[in-house]
Amino acid sequence: MKDTATAVQQTSRPTPEQIESYWRDGFLIVRNLVPTEVLDGAERGMSRFYAGDLDAPFPGRTRFDDYDWVPAHGDVLRKNDYTSRMVTELARLVSYPGIGAFAAGLSDSAGIRLWHDQLLYKPNGLDTAGGKVGWHTDRQYWSTCSSEDMLTCWVPFHDVDETVGVVTFIPGSHQWDMPQGISFFEKDMEAQEDKLARYGQVRFVAPQLNQGDVTFHHSRTVHGSRPNLSDRPRRSMAIHLQPGDNHWVASTEADGTPGYHRSDSLVGLDETGHPDYRDSRICPVLFPAP
Repeated sequence: MKDTATAVQQTSRPTPEQIESYWRDGFLIVRNLVPTEVLDGAERGMSRFYAGDLDAPFPGRTRFDDYDWVPAHGDVLRKNDYTSRMVTELARLVSYPGIGAFAAGLSDSAGIRLWHDQLLYKPNGLDTAGGKVGWHTDRQYWSTCSSEDMLTCWVPFHDVDETVGVVTFIPGSHQWDMPQGISFFEKDMEAQEDKLARYGQVRFVAPQLNQGDVTFHHSRTVHGSRPNLSDRPRRSMAIHLQPGDNHWVASTEADGTPGYHRSDSLVGLDETGHPDYRDSRICPVLFPAP
C-alpha cells in the first residue's frame, strides 16, 4: 500500500512552470489530479456524514462548534470541519497521495501535514446573501501558525463553473499587505471589494473545473464565492495543509484576545506545553507517504 502511495507521489509533482504560476498568482488550477473513484467515494461519505452515519465521533470539543452545520440549521450553506476524522471515505480523499505531493512541491516543503478539512455544501436556489462566502484569506484565521506558506487544496466532487458558485480568486493578492475589514461571513461582497481596492488591483478568476480537477491556493490569497445559480447543489471539500515545520506560536486577534484555532482544543501538547500541530490523530502526515 505504501509502495502504491509512493509511486503516486513520485508522479504527482508540479512542474517548474506550475510552481512559477502558483507563486505569481497565489493559486493554481491542477487538472485531473484526483481519481473518479476517490471522488465518488467522497460523495458517498458526504451523504453518510449528513445522515449521521459516522465511523468516529467529532474528535473533541472546541469554542467554535456552533459554526458546524447541523440539520436544525436547514437548507443553508453547510460547513463542517474535521469530517475526515469521522468518515472513512472523506479520510481517503484527504490522504490521496497526489494531493500531499503536489502541495509539497508548491510550498517547497520536505513534508506536508493535514491542518484541517472542511466539508462544504452550497445549495442552489438560496437568496443572494445566503449563498455567498465573503472575501477573506485563510491566514487571517490561522494566526497561531508559524508558517506563512500554508496552502489549501479545494476539491469539487463534480464538474463546476461560475454558475455553481465556484471558489473565486483575486490573482496576486497573496503579495498584498494583509487586508483588514474582510471576512468569510460578510455577505456584502461589493463593499468588501471597495476595501480591497486599497491594497491592489481587484480582478477575479472563477475557474471552470471538471471532476478530478482541483485548485491550490496560498493562505494569504484573497478568495470567496458567489451564489449557486445552477440547478444542483455544489459539493466539495477544502483540504487545508501545513508544511512540516509549522508549529504553534502565540498571537493576538484583532479584538485583543489571544489567538485561537479549533485545532488547539483537539491536538495534544508538545514538549513546551503548547498545542502540538504534529498530533497525527488530527494532523496526519500526507507527504511523504506514511
